[in-house]
Amino acid sequence: MEIKIFNKTGKINGAGLCQCIVMQGEDASMASQSTAAKGRRGRKAGENAVPSSVQVLDRSLHLLSIVADNDGSTLTDLADHTGMAPSTVHRLLTSLANHGMLAHDPESGEWTVGVRAFEIGNAFLRYRKLGSISRPFLKRLMDACGETANVAIEDEGDVVFISQIESHAPMRAFFRPGRRGPIHASGIGKAILSTWSDTDIGQMLSGKTLAHFTAHTLDTLPALLKDIQQIRARGWSIDDEEHTLGMRCIAAPVFNEHGEAIAGISISGPAVRLPKNKLDVFGPVIHRTADELTQAMGGRKPHEL
Repeated sequence: MEIKIFNKTGKINGAGLCQCIVMQGEDASMASQSTAAKGRRGRKAGENAVPSSVQVLDRSLHLLSIVADNDGSTLTDLADHTGMAPSTVHRLLTSLANHGMLAHDPESGEWTVGVRAFEIGNAFLRYRKLGSISRPFLKRLMDACGETANVAIEDEGDVVFISQIESHAPMRAFFRPGRRGPIHASGIGKAILSTWSDTDIGQMLSGKTLAHFTAHTLDTLPALLKDIQQIRARGWSIDDEEHTLGMRCIAAPVFNEHGEAIAGISISGPAVRLPKNKLDVFGPVIHRTADELTQAMGGRKPHEL
């Protein structure tokens, strides 16, 4: 289509010029879209897409597994084994190394399992060992006290139950393995906290709200620390219906070879079967059993170091 930019007098026709510019812009846009379409022709869907975080994690763990199985691997070996581009493999290996999961030897070019991966694996073995070694101690506690016996560890400010021997009584406490509980409203949690300094307890709970479960819950730091002082003095803790009304618990800490409380052992049951006079009788039994479990684990109490 012809567009007149100049009028009869030789002056610029503004309307014609604007129309020309618009049409040129449209032609350029269509040409650009056509070129882009041609560039996409034959390309596989998602070929240039950024891998999802799940895919990156899956690939990284796969590489870590290969390195562990082979006691070390080179970049070329890993690229050949996985079919991934060497650049991708190197990027993932570097990320794993930054987290301490892998280590790299510049001379040999080999990637090996890092210290952090060893620590994580060692932690699993330690807690698995605790779960199996504690079974006879839990059985003995349950038989002696008639109540459900438990072993739990501390994890990121929570208590996680890892093993249990249930009472034979129809009405009894039950904590499935893996269940998490609040450290401030748990017999085992408070037993572990009693081995920490007041400063460490305050720092761990700083900025956190201590959940309120019952009228007995110690949901302020001063109230909790006051109870911790009593636990230190007698050697065992008491959850006096602080998490669940009608349920009581007695617990004592279990130590590792460094004198650190890594777990706690306890009995839990209905308050009607655990009146306060029985708490004084069972407390020393739980304390003694915790010390024996510590010895069986190869651990030592802080004053024994």
